[in-house]
Amino acid sequence: MSQWLATRLRDAIADGRLPVGVRLPPSRVLAAELGVSRGVVTEAYRRLGEDGHVAGRGRAGTVVVAAPVGVTTVPGPVTAAPATGTNAAAARTTAPAGATAAPRQRRYEFPGAGELFVPGEPGAGVYDALRAAPARIDLSPGLPDLASFPRAAWLRAERAVLASLPASALGYGDPRGTPELRRAVADWLARIRGVRADPAELLIVSGTAQALGLVTRVLHADGVTELAVEDPGSLGARQHLRAGGLATPPVPVDAEGVRVDALDATGARAVLVTPAHQFPMGVVLGGERRRALMRWAAERDGLVVEDDYDAEHRYDRPPVPALRAMLPDRVIYAGSVSKLLAPALRIGWVLAPPKYRDALVDAKRFMDLGSAALPQLVLARLMGTGALERHLRLLRGRHRQRRDAMIAAIGRHLPGAVVHGAAAGLHLTVTFPPRGGGPGTAPGPAAPGPAHPESAGPLDTRLAAAALARGVKTHPLSWHAQLPCPPGLVMGYAAGGPGTVADGVRIIGGAIGRPPGAR
Repeated sequence: MSQWLATRLRDAIADGRLPVGVRLPPSRVLAAELGVSRGVVTEAYRRLGEDGHVAGRGRAGTVVVAAPVGVTTVPGPVTAAPATGTNAAAARTTAPAGATAAPRQRRYEFPGAGELFVPGEPGAGVYDALRAAPARIDLSPGLPDLASFPRAAWLRAERAVLASLPASALGYGDPRGTPELRRAVADWLARIRGVRADPAELLIVSGTAQALGLVTRVLHADGVTELAVEDPGSLGARQHLRAGGLATPPVPVDAEGVRVDALDATGARAVLVTPAHQFPMGVVLGGERRRALMRWAAERDGLVVEDDYDAEHRYDRPPVPALRAMLPDRVIYAGSVSKLLAPALRIGWVLAPPKYRDALVDAKRFMDLGSAALPQLVLARLMGTGALERHLRLLRGRHRQRRDAMIAAIGRHLPGAVVHGAAAGLHLTVTFPPRGGGPGTAPGPAAPGPAHPESAGPLDTRLAAAALARGVKTHPLSWHAQLPCPPGLVMGYAAGGPGTVADGVRIIGGAIGRPPGAR
């Protein structure tokens, strides 16, 4: 019964009958109006809260805080009952006694969705287009739990900063960033990532994207024309590097991480890696492979760019040391709070070897004179008071539940799929066995389409398009690969509650053909 009520309320939020900001009736009142126990209503509210649609506001009650977009509800074979209140009417659609009401059918229309997912490398605006596409469930990798942003803690820290901030601090500052945040980041890296850094060596930047742009500019000036990348590896990172004029030769990744022998064969002098939780496959760079990478850097006068994008989020394994802690003179280390707090803050950091340190500061100075000071000071206070670590502990527990829900749903709805990278991070990658019709194989989307040769692009791009047409966003694995790779999907689980995550996987499962006998 609680699931039925949660579904009815979710539908009402989706179609605007319960708009964002409206207060839901008290559980006792709604239970009386619907003729159900109060526990049914409180459980339904709890499920909506897990999904991020409603939130408790203390004495203000339970409030709608987020609505799915792009949803057109089409009434199914259900019977409308007389309502006794505005909010109750939104929820009240009766089902046969002892049964769950038939869910409403949803129709999703995504103009241009077919152009988003096509074989071949996506264009520069593909992320903007995907973000703008309406969907009920967003399983895009890299999307953090924005509903959990610590607003109250941020406001307290901001008030405290403004109360003591001298007028001079509102002027132009050090292009390296505020001394307060550089000290706080140095302490954070020492505690969380085992990286020793002098605050004077740190450069505060506008996220990892700007870090890559600055690195590209500095390497160009040093005569570097290629920056090798992991394959599969982040499409977004590759686009930023290419926009700066660097070639991105691919280096295969296996179960131990980037293959150093293949890196050496490219002849590149620099490589971008994600050793703590490789994107998108989720493997950890193994000990022997780390030593091989260090030998490569020493023997080839090579440079390693370390993108430590989500190393704080781990669940089933101990922390993995940053490469920077092992090889400080050969590693440019980059990190940010985009996956921990919110990408909108645009705050990250770079820790570079002495050879590149001054050049990076100059590049930052001539790009924007330095990042905004006030958010830096607020973040420094959150780090210094321990509020950020408390927030991280909260997120780890929440993310573990959502990850577990996704893995369970994959087992139910994507038979034969292989899960990669479950021990850490904010996403999972699933790959499908080769198409051949045998047991455990995963044919392409059920929707008819032209025949394609067996390759990652046609299969997983068609599957991602079919999922988006049903209201679920995800990435085809082939977006992130330059070399041939198995067909697969990269799915984030941080942004939605366990119910939403599981529902997204279920919808994806419905978009693909099932093996005979699969349930």
